[in-house]
Amino acid sequence: MREKPVFEEDLKKLQKIVEELSSGKITLAESLKKYEEGVKIAQSCSLGLADAQRKVELLMKKDGKFSLEKFDDADGDEK
Repeated sequence: MREKPVFEEDLKKLQKIVEELSSGKITLAESLKKYEEGVKIAQSCSLGLADAQRKVELLMKKDGKFSLEKFDDADGDEK
């Protein structure tokens, strides 16, 4: 089974989709398919950013001192 794509890979895919949609060179059906794919990728990126934000907040939390606390990954995936 393949690992989840990393954020940067998803962002590159999303940028490519935006370029394809902006070009006006694809059909309406292809545009709808690309749009749907882009929405899914954007949601994945948003979740990744939210996870990263929570981890940073845990690192910065205690009285301005850097500390690391256990972070329970909501989806339970190991990396």
